[in-house]
Amino acid sequence: MATTPIKFEKRDIAPDAGSRAPTDRREHDIVGLGVIIAAVLLFVANGSSVLRDFLHSLATGARPQEPMLGTALVLNIALLLFGWRRYVDLTREVGQRRIAEEVAHKLAHTDALTGCLNRRSIGPALQDMIRAARVTGHEVVAMMMDLDNFKKSNDAHGHQAGDAVLLQTAERIRALLPEKSIMARLGGDEFAFATIYDPDHVEAIDRLMLRLNTSIARPVEIDGLALEVTASIGLANTSPADTSDAAALAELLIHRADLAMYQAKKAGRNRYYWFEQNMESELRFRSELERGIREGIPRGEFVPYYEKQVDLDSGELTGFEMLARWKSPKHGLLSPELFIPIAEEIGLISELSESLIRQALRDAREWDPRLTLSVNISPLQLRDPWFAQKLLKLLVEANFPPHRLDIEITETCLHENVGVVRTLITSLKNQGIRISLDDFGTGYSSLAQLRTLPFDRIKIDRFFVSTLGKSKDSGTIIEAISSLGKGMDLPITAEGIESPEVLDELRKYGSFKGQGYLYGQPADADEVRALLASSNLLPSVVVPSPSEPLELPRAATA
Repeated sequence: MATTPIKFEKRDIAPDAGSRAPTDRREHDIVGLGVIIAAVLLFVANGSSVLRDFLHSLATGARPQEPMLGTALVLNIALLLFGWRRYVDLTREVGQRRIAEEVAHKLAHTDALTGCLNRRSIGPALQDMIRAARVTGHEVVAMMMDLDNFKKSNDAHGHQAGDAVLLQTAERIRALLPEKSIMARLGGDEFAFATIYDPDHVEAIDRLMLRLNTSIARPVEIDGLALEVTASIGLANTSPADTSDAAALAELLIHRADLAMYQAKKAGRNRYYWFEQNMESELRFRSELERGIREGIPRGEFVPYYEKQVDLDSGELTGFEMLARWKSPKHGLLSPELFIPIAEEIGLISELSESLIRQALRDAREWDPRLTLSVNISPLQLRDPWFAQKLLKLLVEANFPPHRLDIEITETCLHENVGVVRTLITSLKNQGIRISLDDFGTGYSSLAQLRTLPFDRIKIDRFFVSTLGKSKDSGTIIEAISSLGKGMDLPITAEGIESPEVLDELRKYGSFKGQGYLYGQPADADEVRALLASSNLLPSVVVPSPSEPLELPRAATA
């Protein structure tokens, strides 16, 4: 999906030297044709008497009266034949080159697959439409469209199937657009189209969008396969107040429609959105965040915070889960929900995650050796074939025992590529690292997957825990997960314990580890160190014997 507006070139396309050559050669050949015409006129004027004398000499064997004129006549006839043949050849060549120029022009301005306009030609076409609409008092609406999940379908079924989807999509759009609309494929699975409409009947555009979404969502049948894609569409329209140049306005419409399309994707895909002015502010804010992430990672602005993990039966502190925070100089302390998705989109999640893990390992190295460190990894990191080696390198650098590290993998990751996940888990476990299945209950994992993937722990999603006592379904799900954990000998951690009432309800279903705001807000490294020092859980202060439980202070467990 494009986030940069299309820049329309304002210069005309000049023909190259090759395109001028046929015209020049034809002009030169006109001179040759003039010579031929002169030779014909000369032949008509004098050829009759010379030809009669020439034929008489051939018939009687007598010597021609004017032998030089006879020879000239033969040469003149040969010149006429040769000149005419040359003119015909040159004319044919000029025609072929003209056809080639037309084909090249078409290829330069249209998409070869769908026959639509292309990125280069949509601008001038939209400008012409804006000028025509101004004459009649109508308005123009520009639409940007991106196919949802097209890349995944293309990778799964091949480029031939992907091309068929694009072709079918273009045909469906073309069939629904009003007469004299324009349509372009900008590249990949991104399309742009525009039409003129009556501003008193803008609801007609809404009806058109609903029909487009419905039509595109119909399965595309290819070799027995039913491929399903949907579309996110953004719209932007002109208004009577728009008095700017048509070229500038066309560029602005495409830019705004692109912003609206991004909102359609953000809102859940398979829908359309009209442009609103606040989208510009959101884009500026997002651009600030992107720039801040790029600059903040090397500056050390991203820091680990730690949430306590507690044994619910004994109240012992067993470890911490690392949570990412951004100490932005401009925006203050930001939570991961805001910057992690952006870091994933711009390809910096691995660099960001490794920076946080490196800091967390150094912090946790000072803790009591019985305390563990849990770290979430992004689904994108699972696709990195070198992730296990990178993690081992970080452990060696920090001199941190692998058995104290717990890597958490979200359940939804299992559906992307189970084979890759299995290889990664096996590699990490061979290094002594523990693996937990995070957010369990939200991703529909099968029992077969749990048996084949060697997890050390299950973590119940915080939604089910936080709604205990309010939702009967949550209690049923937690009871089922508890029974599953007992049957497969997998210990369970419950996230989202935020009140004593939730804790009391949770204890009804078995023995768990737990974490949540009931045990305190996530804290930075200095606060955690102070807490552990006050609890004699820093080896540099007092090293407890193995028999001593790691009890939390009363204030922390209240």
